[in-house]
Amino acid sequence: MQIRVTFVAAVRSAPLLAERFQDDRPLDQAGWDEVQRVVPELLPLAAAELRYCSPTPRSRATGDALGYAPLAQLALRDCDMGRWRGLTLGEAMAREPGAVDAWLADPRSTPHGGESLLAFISRVGGWLDTRPADDGGRIVAVAEPSVIRAALVYALKAPPSTYWNLDVRSLSTISVIGRAGRWNLRFDSVSPSTTRA
Repeated sequence: MQIRVTFVAAVRSAPLLAERFQDDRPLDQAGWDEVQRVVPELLPLAAAELRYCSPTPRSRATGDALGYAPLAQLALRDCDMGRWRGLTLGEAMAREPGAVDAWLADPRSTPHGGESLLAFISRVGGWLDTRPADDGGRIVAVAEPSVIRAALVYALKAPPSTYWNLDVRSLSTISVIGRAGRWNLRFDSVSPSTTRA
């Protein structure tokens, strides 16, 4: 039996370049306003049989604001960044440029003392592969953009370096359809009334 997992990207609490590794900040007012603008478009996903979220405050808040009442999943947590937790990429680069270069170049490296990119992708993929097909065919998961990037790399069986080429924006959605070990991306059409210029 095939299942459909639709990922919804949690609202960011800061501009992209100011994003911090393992950012646990809650939604600010701008984030709440952003969610409220898309509730009519994303509320139908609440009909999914299973609704999950990353365990971050903003993923939970995004899911709750969208009416999903999601269950937090530890496997959908952000990559463990060790001593770089709370830093921006620029701050980590200023402190340890060689270590950041090694981390960006080798998906197995852990110069920060945390989790490698490869381990992160495998963990998120393991969660995806263990979704129960017998509990229903539709699942929604509100997650950090990094978690969604990892899930897509896993689903496509793409090289880990593909992770750096995926751009997941706040409140964007993408679905994967299939079953353990065999996933396909699903791009849905939108009605002309919801298309933005």
